[in-house]
Amino acid sequence: MNNIYIPPVVKNLLIINIIFFAATWLFQQQGIINFEDSLAVYYFDSPKFRVWQPLTYMFMHGGVAHIFFNMFALYSFGSLLETRWGAKKFIIFYLITGLGALALQWAVQAFEVNQIIGNITLFDGWQQKITNQTQVQTLGSIYYGGMLGASGAIFGLLVAFGMLYPNAELYIMFIPVPVKAKYIIPIYILIELSLGVAQFEGDSIAHYAHLGGALIGFILVKIWKDKNDTFYTLYE
Repeated sequence: MNNIYIPPVVKNLLIINIIFFAATWLFQQQGIINFEDSLAVYYFDSPKFRVWQPLTYMFMHGGVAHIFFNMFALYSFGSLLETRWGAKKFIIFYLITGLGALALQWAVQAFEVNQIIGNITLFDGWQQKITNQTQVQTLGSIYYGGMLGASGAIFGLLVAFGMLYPNAELYIMFIPVPVKAKYIIPIYILIELSLGVAQFEGDSIAHYAHLGGALIGFILVKIWKDKNDTFYTLYE
């Protein structure tokens, strides 16, 4: 029976994410501490923001399904990419796409704050700029709603995989036939974009963070891509 090989960086990322998730769940169950308050990331002007959060938020997850699908994608796509790039290049890519995800999310939030009060940070008398309850709710969600998860970095991995292995056939849930990466991944990105723009009520998913990770991933792959690669290279 063949052993499953997991490259070292992917393996360590899996372990760290699982430890963070297990510790968060255990301490919350015991009523000791809620790690999400300190390790999820908040808007940079929020009183809950801490300097370590742009890194720690990538290792926090909101539920079993959240961490399962992210870690499954990390193993599935990350293993192949780390084997191709090497450990150092892979971890740089992973962290930069995670930070890029946060950067776009913050940019969108700053735009929303500026639209409401005319500035990207609160100032004395900002309350006078408020004209309706919806604006209060928007500011509340921005300033006191934390973001967590590795999804931004995972979207970076998805884009990298689609660019480097465009003809790889993927089996997607609810689609009975395999679909090539060069088709399904752009569709997935467009869906995220439409959901981010639509901003459905009750949708707490940080779609712009996903898009930020995808965008930075695209830029990095374009910079790093081997000269002999083409978009239509066969799956290796």
